[in-house]
Amino acid sequence: MPPKQASPSPSGGGVQASASGGAPGAGQQIDLSTLSAQQILQVKKQLDEEMEHLNNSFTQLKGAQTRFAECAKSIETGVKGVEEGAPVLVPLTTSLYVPGKLASREKVVVDVGTGFYVEKTVDDAMGFYAEKQKDIGKNMKDLEGVLQGKANNLRMVEEVLRQKVLQQNDTPTGSSG
Repeated sequence: MPPKQASPSPSGGGVQASASGGAPGAGQQIDLSTLSAQQILQVKKQLDEEMEHLNNSFTQLKGAQTRFAECAKSIETGVKGVEEGAPVLVPLTTSLYVPGKLASREKVVVDVGTGFYVEKTVDDAMGFYAEKQKDIGKNMKDLEGVLQGKANNLRMVEEVLRQKVLQQNDTPTGSSG
């Protein structure tokens, strides 16, 4: 089932949820004011899960951007500023390094993803990492917009839910007292 997204009703008669992960107003529109409190709770739960997933994705993007910045810094300080043949520590993983010697100040091996490594000139490698950081920054900015929209939708759903609960509490249950 596609995710629901709440948005103000175009007719001004309440809040609607769209059954799409995209922008508000895209996909099937559902008027939240016609749903029961239980159904609204389900929509809220789904939005909460989406927010958690998107926040995790944002954190992973930020981590990747930091790693690319560290790679560029490593080239700058560990290759450009060192003589050929100088002892260096070569990273095998993020926490495992082995001793080695700098073979060339002109070329480096770059991890281009999914276990593939490519030899590049130092300038090309720096450009590669700069481009990656820029791309991730753009993706993070886009994701921030989606997160902000989801947060607004969640607030709207919570408000409709609050109104439903108050309405149920104000409605007599049929017993006289």
